[in-house]
Amino acid sequence: MPQINVSLKDGASPDQLESAKKQVTEQGGKIEHEFKLVKGFTASFPADKVHSLSSNEHINVEADGEMKTQ
Repeated sequence: MPQINVSLKDGASPDQLESAKKQVTEQGGKIEHEFKLVKGFTASFPADKVHSLSSNEHINVEADGEMKTQ
């Protein structure tokens, strides 16, 4: 399963983050890491279900990947 990063949008409540975590696990995903500085998490999530999570208006969903600096 691909990994995704999920983070709260500005103005979203902590309850909406908990709701997103619940949605991930209910749809066959697994929380891999919870962020401390940003309200969010990384999860392994079925590729065919990402669209259902990304339609949530309170969160940002993006593919997890390696970051490089110049």
